[in-house]
Amino acid sequence: MPLSSGQRKFLRGQANRLDAYIIVGKQGVTDALVNATITALDAHELIKVRFNEFKDEKKGLTETLAARTDSEIAGIIGHVAILFRQNPDEEKRKIELPS
Repeated sequence: MPLSSGQRKFLRGQANRLDAYIIVGKQGVTDALVNATITALDAHELIKVRFNEFKDEKKGLTETLAARTDSEIAGIIGHVAILFRQNPDEEKRKIELPS
């Protein structure tokens, strides 16, 4: 489900108060990092990913991470990417997207 520009703006605003759950270090995007990202998305729906390494490649790595976790990129601000994946169970959803 691609996000509209208004939905991305809404999610970026929601992410302001969040700390980074995932940190990309020297190893890059590994299977363990992908699994940790999936777990964080399952629990929170909206997460921040901080790039301590690979800062020049963050756009491509964010796209790879989003594809491997079946999530959407809400934005990239500085060295932090914001990922969103809505919970398929409507009762467990924490974030209600504007239409």
